[in-house]
Amino acid sequence: MSEIAMDDIHELFSRDPAIKLGGHWKPADCVPRWKVAILIPFRNRHEHLPVLLRHLLPMLQRQRLQFAFYVIEQVGTQPFNRAMLFNVGFQEAMKDLDWDCLIFHDVDHIPESDRNYYGCGQMPRHFATKLDKYMYLLPYTEFFGGVSGLTVEQFRKINGFPNAFWGWGGEDDDLWNRVQNAGYSVSRPEGDTGKYKSIPHHHRGEVQFLGRYALLRKSKERQGLDGLNNLNYSANVTYDALYKNITVNLTPELAQVTEY
Repeated sequence: MSEIAMDDIHELFSRDPAIKLGGHWKPADCVPRWKVAILIPFRNRHEHLPVLLRHLLPMLQRQRLQFAFYVIEQVGTQPFNRAMLFNVGFQEAMKDLDWDCLIFHDVDHIPESDRNYYGCGQMPRHFATKLDKYMYLLPYTEFFGGVSGLTVEQFRKINGFPNAFWGWGGEDDDLWNRVQNAGYSVSRPEGDTGKYKSIPHHHRGEVQFLGRYALLRKSKERQGLDGLNNLNYSANVTYDALYKNITVNLTPELAQVTEY
């Protein structure tokens, strides 16, 4: 996957008048099965975002989905909080449209097959089941990272992502627990449909969350206390031609959890 500049991406997709401000598109020749909000957590990955958009936007068009892109960018000095960014992105996306499907998408994951349909279903969906950096094998049965999808109803029922995971690691395992606790199972694409390429990177300036195992042991007790229902934030919203940028400075004080 070669790098490409965002200016080149803008020029490429500016030829399509159907792509509206913020990367909103819907097919003109059919009624889409799903209205999909693509949520991308972001910090210091400016070389990765145009690569993802170059691959993903045409794929979603070929799948005849209605969609828009939301880039939720964390600023400030706190460790990266992927899960809390997803919660913020959900709240902001729902202000725009009555979306019915949410795709939680890491910026460095590139789908290899159009057959990996980015719609939702009766059960939460794990799309990125075979990643090249894991030799196209599922790392472990409960793995739910990279790219996942839930309906709005499902996401609200599980109280969203946890907000307490500061640093990388563990938040996708907690999401798996939340899904199971709510009575859902996870569906996955068959065969090689779930193959992804990962853009090489390092966790530049990011720290591993060492407290994740203690939180995971208390997943069930925390689920009703930490998530959408204790989220507070203030966002600066701007529009790119291909995505809505939501900038937030996150701190633990914005999502305090009462004792359980």
